[in-house]
Amino acid sequence: MADVQGEQPAAHELRVSVVSADQEVWSGAAKQIIARTMVGQIGILAGHEPILAILGAGEVRITTPTGELITAQAEDGFLSVDHDIVTIVARNASLD
Repeated sequence: MADVQGEQPAAHELRVSVVSADQEVWSGAAKQIIARTMVGQIGILAGHEPILAILGAGEVRITTPTGELITAQAEDGFLSVDHDIVTIVARNASLD
């Protein structure tokens, strides 16, 4: 698990934190996130407008700056984007 608290994201990168009810599941830098919301899938890249969305049960795919794909299952929560900082909070979240 990468610790990026207090760091500003690099240009064209996102700072991401995936949190379940009882622990931080993953945090680190990413170049893209794809998540399921209640109204469909959403893709997040650096520079995305601020948004708050309710998560639908399903997969969250995080692509790191090196191209590694991190996959997590998340349900009962929300996704927040503000100034290239993405927070995914779910009652149940786990890495695949």
